[in-house]
Amino acid sequence: MAELQKLFDYTGHLPECPTWSEAEQALYWADILEGEIHRYHLASGEHRVLSFPEEVGCFALREKGGFIVAMRNAIWLTDPHGLLRQKVCDNPSNPQLARFNDGGTDHRGRFYAGTFWGPGDYNGALLLRVDNDLTPKVVQCDIHGANGLAFSPDQQWMFTSDTPNGVIYRTPMDGLGEPGRREVFRRFIAGEGIPDGAAVDVEGCYWSAMFDGWRVARFSPQGEQLAEYRLPVRCPTMVCFGGDDMKTLFITTTRENMQEEELASHPLSGAIFTLPVNVAGMNKSLFKEN
Repeated sequence: MAELQKLFDYTGHLPECPTWSEAEQALYWADILEGEIHRYHLASGEHRVLSFPEEVGCFALREKGGFIVAMRNAIWLTDPHGLLRQKVCDNPSNPQLARFNDGGTDHRGRFYAGTFWGPGDYNGALLLRVDNDLTPKVVQCDIHGANGLAFSPDQQWMFTSDTPNGVIYRTPMDGLGEPGRREVFRRFIAGEGIPDGAAVDVEGCYWSAMFDGWRVARFSPQGEQLAEYRLPVRCPTMVCFGGDDMKTLFITTTRENMQEEELASHPLSGAIFTLPVNVAGMNKSLFKEN
């Protein structure tokens, strides 16, 4: 099997939301706790960092250029340099207790952003959708930590995970892309890791970064584990597909809350890895505004 490699000489604090730009042949990602969006151009090795005034939970590239960015207090449209241009909406949760976390776009170019309930005393997080006319709508609740957003190639299913609760859900989508009643796709037990960020391939299989599990796992559309890919770090955070043929898996990892002993023995914690795979992935749509 092809070898796992570091993308380049970089380690972040909490890298998340890897996003491949087909037009630029570049990888973008957020470092949530540092309030940054990074861009790495594979051919040239150019690495650029944009700084924001708050934590960056997730983002998407805009069809009109720039980003839609979910920060702790609000979602904003920015220009290509990261300058805030237009507030879309406030965080519908209490931003002191729940920052934005995982998110991305669906096939219609709508933006989703979930929150993470910091106190952990109950499932106080939610999943918000921003429509193409910039109207925000809460589409799911009863979540501890929203993660794992991905959509099936046939547009029939939305996948999400609730990381602290160790569960992946799937939700049917109607012809207008509206979600139905979510159902359990797979639950995990101690020792397997817990499902964090994810992506879907062209065969409809779901690839999950198994936080605290030292691995990335691929699941069939029915939830059966088909393969796993071991990592030299404990906590992968998210995956996405990219490259010329969309057969490169990019894997973000974290060093958040790790003790000095673990960082000394596993210094690649926080790095970004690449893994050639034998199936192409689905690329994320650009955020489309009417």
